[in-house]
Amino acid sequence: MAFEPQLVYQTLTSAPIVPVFYHPDAEVTCQIIKACYDGGIRAFEFTNRGENAKEVFKVLRDFISTNYPKMALGIGTVFNALQAEEFIALGADFVVQPCTTMDVAEVCKAQNIAWMPGAMTVSEVYNATLLGAEIVKVFPGNVVGSGFVKALKGPLPKVKVMVTGGVEPTSESLKEWFSAGVSAVGIGSQLFPKAVVEAGNFEEIAQKINTLLTYYQTLAPTA
Repeated sequence: MAFEPQLVYQTLTSAPIVPVFYHPDAEVTCQIIKACYDGGIRAFEFTNRGENAKEVFKVLRDFISTNYPKMALGIGTVFNALQAEEFIALGADFVVQPCTTMDVAEVCKAQNIAWMPGAMTVSEVYNATLLGAEIVKVFPGNVVGSGFVKALKGPLPKVKVMVTGGVEPTSESLKEWFSAGVSAVGIGSQLFPKAVVEAGNFEEIAQKINTLLTYYQTLAPTA
């Protein structure tokens, strides 16, 4: 299925936990994707952090298209237009940046791809919205803290925030961030403990995700 930008944003609204993951082994990553889907995830961010990231991404694109067409596959850690163009050509449904650059914004707009730029200050968040961002990634969350998001909502009440970095896979952490006003959270290594991944205990990951999403539903009316 084609993921128009609004469909990606709607997907995040219904299941607002985005796994942020990189592994050089495509087969391992496919197992992680299966576990995430089984747990209820519908948007997965693969990060552009390894030399063979593009080769792995190609495998993931085919795997998801064949088995989980209702899951949006995004690419993260994108810094420039060339990287964005390459991964969009490989089938990325959305692009996530640790920063905000105009050239990536323009590529995503021209190709009708959901774009989530990174920001750390009020000025950066505001400038990202001026460039067309519907969801701004506040990063790193563990540095700015949930209090920043709550304060940000004062002058910018309509801005939608996805926070990444420092979000823990616990009910306490989800409550803290969603109560502060975020629209979604990205969770990386803490969601995928190295020992669990190496042991191939993917069912444990699926159960953890399901527990988190179930808990989120209790927060949804006030989030």
